[in-house]
Amino acid sequence: MSHPTVPLAPGHTPLLGHLVPFLRAPLPFLRGLGTHGDLVELRLPGRRMTFVCDAELTRRLLVNDRVFDKGGPIYDRLREAGGNGIATCPAHEHRRQRRLIQPAFRTERFPGYARIMSRRIDAAVRGLRPGSVVDLTHETRRITADILITTVFGTEMSPRVHARLAADLRALTNSILRRSLMPEPLLPLPTPGNLRHQRINRRSRRIMLELIRRHRDDPAAGRDGLLSMLLDARDPESERQTFTDEEIADQAVTFYVAGTETTAGAVCWALYLAALHPEVHRRLTHEAREVLGGRTATWGDVDRLGYTRRTLTEALRMYPPGWFMTRETTAPTLLGDHELPAGTTVAFSPYLATHEPSRYPDPDRFDPDRWTPREDGTPPPVPAVIFGGGARKCIGDEFAVLGGTLLLASLASHWDVRLQPDSLGLPRLPRLTLNPGRMNARIESHTAPVAPARRPQPGRVPEPIREEEPRR
Repeated sequence: MSHPTVPLAPGHTPLLGHLVPFLRAPLPFLRGLGTHGDLVELRLPGRRMTFVCDAELTRRLLVNDRVFDKGGPIYDRLREAGGNGIATCPAHEHRRQRRLIQPAFRTERFPGYARIMSRRIDAAVRGLRPGSVVDLTHETRRITADILITTVFGTEMSPRVHARLAADLRALTNSILRRSLMPEPLLPLPTPGNLRHQRINRRSRRIMLELIRRHRDDPAAGRDGLLSMLLDARDPESERQTFTDEEIADQAVTFYVAGTETTAGAVCWALYLAALHPEVHRRLTHEAREVLGGRTATWGDVDRLGYTRRTLTEALRMYPPGWFMTRETTAPTLLGDHELPAGTTVAFSPYLATHEPSRYPDPDRFDPDRWTPREDGTPPPVPAVIFGGGARKCIGDEFAVLGGTLLLASLASHWDVRLQPDSLGLPRLPRLTLNPGRMNARIESHTAPVAPARRPQPGRVPEPIREEEPRR
């Protein structure tokens, strides 16, 4: 039986392929590909890939992780920073890693993680000053990075080392997609950009290894952090130590980058979208002040912060952190009506999948009530494509949502965060994540009593395609 050929997307040129329209306006370009088929061929300098336009086919490839394995140019570049950690390792290695790491993300550990989160959030939000103007993107990333460092290492890192590591990992994250678009032969050339990338990568890895060895040798180090669990992990058959220091560094970098970017981005987008929708902002503020009464959110408050979680979830749907991802086929396979040979690079966009009208009616409308709990009280699941599906579903998805819920509610409880939407610096795409650029807000004390919140009439929001503007 013959299968149709995957059509070539229009707009390519002989040498650059589709690079120019992809760089000029990536999200509109990707959204327009669906008119040419469920699968289309994209060409970038030195590479060909099959792009999946259909949400159901995207779900299938996520579930079938043994055939659609973590691979392609993006994961090749991610491995430069995160090594062979749980987010980047191939399927045959993933089962072992997930089995060993899973105990760290069992439900019974979350109250302890929430205590760390609440303590660090409390120190940060109380340190804000009324009347000050802050960049929320910077502040939320700083807070979530602090949470991740403390949760992973079980102790506080020196401010100097923390700042150096955070800056290096941020720089590596920003360069991943750009490097994935470069032809392979150009990557090892001693250009200034390549040399800087290599230097930052070596330095961040050295810092991580030093912290791991210090933690291993220090009996006074906190033993409840994720790092201690990785150090203590044992193969159930041999009882040998399972992870080397290099492998633990891979996991630590993975937790740090994924946790910081996901949580900080979701909180910022939630604040931005709420600022554009006054009734959403009113309900969000009302819930935070009614439940918390001006204090910082804790584990015991989570079940009563339902609207906060719904707002965060809808922000994740509107602007999923990872907007363009790749996989690689390990064997010949069918996807839809098309046959893909082994070694095919397959690309997909969680942004497109979360804006699929058949799954999310009026998808460009911001509506937290999409996530109203079912009759049995359980909320609808976060769109699987945001955190991956099947066996490769992000192991820390609930960790990220918990941290985002506590931070978003605590900011709304302590302060009147008056966002300045016109100051927003939207993502400078293409980058690895769809997180916002600069986002200025004035921090003021609450001056008015809590007003009853009405059900919002959500409206549409602009597509984040403009480049980040320079600071004025």
